[in-house]
Parts: sequence; C-alpha cells; structure tokens
Amino acid sequence: SDCPNSSGRTPMREEVIFRMESVYREDFEVKSYHFGGPEKTMCIIGNMRGNEIQQLYIAGQMVRTLKRFEEEGRFIRRHGVTVIPCANPYSVNVGKRFWAMDNSDINRMYPGYNKGETTQRIAAGIFEKIQGYRFGVQFSSFYMPGDFVSHVRMMKTDYEDTGLAQLFGMPFVVLRKPVPFDTTTLNFNWQVWDTKAFSLYSRSTEKIDKKGADMAIAAVCRFLSRMNVLNYNVYGGYESTVLIEEELVSLRSTASGLYIPHVKSFDSVERGQILADIIDPLTGVTVAQTEAPEDGIVFFAKDSPLVMENETLFKIVNKLHK
Repeated sequence: SDCPNSSGRTPMREEVIFRMESVYREDFEVKSYHFGGPEKTMCIIGNMRGNEIQQLYIAGQMVRTLKRFEEEGRFIRRHGVTVIPCANPYSVNVGKRFWAMDNSDINRMYPGYNKGETTQRIAAGIFEKIQGYRFGVQFSSFYMPGDFVSHVRMMKTDYEDTGLAQLFGMPFVVLRKPVPFDTTTLNFNWQVWDTKAFSLYSRSTEKIDKKGADMAIAAVCRFLSRMNVLNYNVYGGYESTVLIEEELVSLRSTASGLYIPHVKSFDSVERGQILADIIDPLTGVTVAQTEAPEDGIVFFAKDSPLVMENETLFKIVNKLHK
C-alpha cells in the first residue's frame, strides 16, 4: 500500500529494480526497499557474491530496523534510504561465490553494459537505479578469508572523504590505492558518479556473526543520525583511526603444516610475542613460529587450520596504541 501512515509518510516501498527472465527456474530479481522521504539520501547494498551470507543477514536486519524507524516517524524532513539486500540471489541459491555459469564477479563489472555478458547486464541494471544517491554503503567481504577487525574501507580516487567515513564510528577507516581492476568495482564507480561511497566490513562472510552484524547496523544508524537523516540516539562507537592499507605489516608463514594461532583480530601484541605455531601434521613437532615484529594491534588473522609456506597469517597495525 502507498497510503500515508500516521506520520504523513508512505510506508516501506518494495520494488524490483532488475529482472531477468530464466527458462529453467524462477526469474532473476533484484529487490529494493525504500524508507523515509523521496530524496536519494543513502543507498545500502548487501551481498553481491553468493557466499556473502553475513552481508545478506546484515542488510536484511537493516531493512527490519529502518522499517521500525519509519513506523516511529524518525526520518527527518524528506530524507530517504534505500536498501538492496541481495544483488545476486542465483549464486546464493547454488552456493557459489561468483556467477555460476562463467565464474564472473558482479562487483568487477561496474558501471556495467546492458548489451554485454550476463553479469555486465546485471551490474548495468543495478547501477542505473542506484545513481544519484548522496551516500552509498556496501556491506562487503574481506578479500582474504579469515578473522579481521570491522572497518570502513574507501578507495583513494580524489573523491574520498575520510572525515565522513569516521562518522560511522568503526575502529578503523582504511584507504586503499586502487589498482586497474578496482576501477570496475561499485565503490569506485559510485565515487566517480558523485556518490560518497563506503564499504563496511564485518568480521565474517560465510557464517552469521550477530555481534558483528549489530555493530555494522549501529554504524550505519550512527552515520545517519550524525548527518541529520534520522532522529535517533546511538552510542558513540569508536574514534576511528585512518590507515593507509600499505601501512599494514603482513606476516607470512615460513613453513607449511597445521596452523595454531594464539591471537585473534583486535588483540594488542608486543614485539617478540609468539602469534602462531606451525606444526608438522605427521610428527606433532613445531616447525615454525610467527613473532610480532613491533608492538601493535592485529588487524587480520588467518583462521583456517591448514597453512602453506609463504601464506599471509597476520596483518598488523604497528604502534597504534603508543
């Protein structure tokens, strides 16, 4: 229904923003949910890859939260927020990270091409609908599987705004210098088309982490409150530290075997501290250890039990707490 509620606003609007017919299964549909007024204030996108279950969960909970805020009349003036929980339902259904037919990545296809390959057409259809928003938020998955600190990530495009990114109140704001293939990501293209774009990273991807999801939702609500989009009080969060990704120190394994970590993400470590053991799986003997090179904080920690030689085990933010 499009009838106004008691606050004078129309309730949550559901829309299919992209549809693709299918011969053998139900049509491919990307749905959006809009809250508040008619202005294009913020667009939020959940999972774009089939294994991004945490990101899908966060976006769904974001819909639930904003629906409640709208019913309570918390949106200020004509500000509006749109949420697209799932941009790749087919890959979710078949349990594949990328497009099942050709293993292509929708998030490497922007701004898209409406006469191109399937994922190019999907990207073009989505991007056409999400242009013109003042702010864009993507719930993203980390490029390496493992345990990492929740953070906001932006690409250095000369359009980035770290001051705005700090308003989310996440522990870190990470700036990444884009390489050529990054120019086809949503974040990069959003920025080029005059949308302030932010990628929010939760600590999980394929498993639901409710605590991490609550932190991401609170971060978005905090930002919207600080930008006078929502009349809502949320706790202050963190005083975000801005990092350049190249400043993170990578610690790699010197042997292969069973990996036994002694620390997790966001732990403080001291110089010389043993962070992990690598064990020979046949003899049980420790064949290598990983030491902290300086005092710092663990930004990323590998969390799967098997390790290959020269594999990244940790990324450390050095001397952050000094």
